[in-house]
Amino acid sequence: MKEITTKKLVDTIVEGIQNKKGEHIVTIDLRKISEAPVEYMVIAEGNSNTQVNAIADEVDYFVRCETHVHPLAIAGQDNAEWIAMDYGTVFVHIMQREAREFYDIEHLWADGKVKEIKGE
Repeated sequence: MKEITTKKLVDTIVEGIQNKKGEHIVTIDLRKISEAPVEYMVIAEGNSNTQVNAIADEVDYFVRCETHVHPLAIAGQDNAEWIAMDYGTVFVHIMQREAREFYDIEHLWADGKVKEIKGE
């Protein structure tokens, strides 16, 4: 099986989020930040715990089908206000709006290259 590039992984994650109508999708390229824990972060919003869970499930399923990559860990599924998925080189944060505004991850990593993904 051939190695998947981090960029391909990010693109596949974004597509999985879009499949379940995730909103306000942002990617942050952290490769130039030496203290960053990963190469990329992908952040998206869902409007309810049900949608946040559905987005996370779709990302997990879609990434497995398209790339055969499994997350190393998934956390937050119990209350689904914020689900974090660890793909080794990529962290995925799927959050409800209130949690996203409160934690403001984009601002914390604003030294990275922040890119907003436009809706379809």
